[in-house]
Amino acid sequence: MFEELREINHRPKPFAVYTAAELWTNEHTAQKMLEYHLNESIDLASRNRQFIDQSVNWILSRFAVGSGTSIADFGCGPGLYTSRFAEKGATVTGIDFSLGSLNYAKRIAAENQLQINYVHANYLDFETDARFDLITMIFCDFCALSPEQRQALLVKFRDFLKPGGSVLLDVHSTVVFNQMKESATYERNQLDGFWSPNDYYCFVNRFKYADELVSLDKYTIVEETGSRVVYNWLQFYTKSSLRAEFHAAGFAIADIYADVEGKALAPDSPEMAIAALK
Repeated sequence: MFEELREINHRPKPFAVYTAAELWTNEHTAQKMLEYHLNESIDLASRNRQFIDQSVNWILSRFAVGSGTSIADFGCGPGLYTSRFAEKGATVTGIDFSLGSLNYAKRIAAENQLQINYVHANYLDFETDARFDLITMIFCDFCALSPEQRQALLVKFRDFLKPGGSVLLDVHSTVVFNQMKESATYERNQLDGFWSPNDYYCFVNRFKYADELVSLDKYTIVEETGSRVVYNWLQFYTKSSLRAEFHAAGFAIADIYADVEGKALAPDSPEMAIAALK
């Protein structure tokens, strides 16, 4: 038991383990994530409906989206943004790891007679000959990737964009990081059964890495039949570190906002949204 507790509380090196598939390809957790996406009153897997509506309106205006605009949404989930873009006449591609979310998105598109190209893939592995006017990646998905993964993805974005095309994505700022505290807790059936349909205990260790501006929520799920570990990494940014990553991938920075509604950035903004040009 002592060795098991030692392993549960072990602090790995930043981004040493990547377990995204545990969230997006496990049938039970993927269904729970879809339920969170579709709950319009909360901001757990997607932002609330009012924010999304306002965000889409700003994106349409900021990037002059209209008939013929080609958009790729990385991590599109159940199509909350892609459907709205397509309704304005844009040519839209959505890429996501979760088959359940994509099936929902396809059904909504069919019901509304929207032509949207949905691709079931880990967006880190996605390849295409298509070229886009705008690439979006919303809800701070970028922060869950390691430095190497982020840089490789930005290179993909640059290659996938038409000349003069733009990337829009959001990230967590160091305002949130500075307020976080390390912790270690456990709970029976944590998050109302999110991790399994069966009875389980979940140990949650939150670690902070001050030098790297990285946090880790490490979930150890213990069931009668065994245990598994899910690592939720998050990178936090200053304006200068965000600019540096995009410059390293060959992008010009157009603007940095407080969020993907286009609000002005403030010293206490918990997020930042960056618009970058190829």
